[in-house]
Amino acid sequence: MSATNASADAVSATSTDGTGACPDTGEDSVALGIRRGTDNEDTLELRLPDELVALFEEGRSGADTATVDAAARHGDVHGHGQQSWSDGTASPAARTPGGDDLLDGVADWGPVATPAGAFQLVPVRVERDLALVCRWMNDPAVTAFWELAGPQNVTEDHLRPQLAGDGRSSPCLGVLEGTPMSYWEIYRADLDPLARHYPVRPHDTGIHLLIGAVTDRGRGLGSTLLRAVADLVLDRRPACARVIAEPDLRNIPSVTAFLSAGFRFSAEVDLPTKRAALMVRDRSLRDLL
Repeated sequence: MSATNASADAVSATSTDGTGACPDTGEDSVALGIRRGTDNEDTLELRLPDELVALFEEGRSGADTATVDAAARHGDVHGHGQQSWSDGTASPAARTPGGDDLLDGVADWGPVATPAGAFQLVPVRVERDLALVCRWMNDPAVTAFWELAGPQNVTEDHLRPQLAGDGRSSPCLGVLEGTPMSYWEIYRADLDPLARHYPVRPHDTGIHLLIGAVTDRGRGLGSTLLRAVADLVLDRRPACARVIAEPDLRNIPSVTAFLSAGFRFSAEVDLPTKRAALMVRDRSLRDLL
């Protein structure tokens, strides 16, 4: 993953060997932010008692119905005839004990109004979304920062560990007015390898963003959605006091978009695969920036 042009072109790079890559890899796109590390070391294991989970699910069932109804108002069927992108459903892993609870139920956050239209984070389903996400990952403007170019199995190998994990990272499609147009990762920064590289606080929540198509550039859409999602995190996660991002310092459009979205630049940090700009959106400053 200009102050008024959050969807400006990212630094271009030549794609890695595209043999067997997804079709239509020439579609223009821009990366905002950078992918999470591939360090799979566990730092914390949490599991709720089965009895407590049962009570939680019972109380949440009404919210699930409301989420589906709200999403349905913004388009039931994608333009290519696939089932609804905003159907409010999540992968099985996202609803298992100890799963999405680490992020307070991203699948249930529901749609929000933004200046660009109704927007919702929809958890990725590999069987439905793999080809689309793979195509975005193979765009030359994206490959330099996400490093996931190649055939579908490369993208799948990135998605499945998150979907099958304990819920500390949730890969999502960003659906704007019923159309999937971006890829997001909402993750627990305090439980991520990133925590080794900055003064972490409990429940710090991280954001990665990739905006997909050329039609979504050049109109400040990145900043608009970053602000909306950061505020959504703060609204839905009461224990979270800060939203964190760590875009590559080379990705000037990304850094600028975060600044325009109300994040502040905190520090430069050396990560295993890049030198990053640590960006922070503070709950205490959200009404000022």
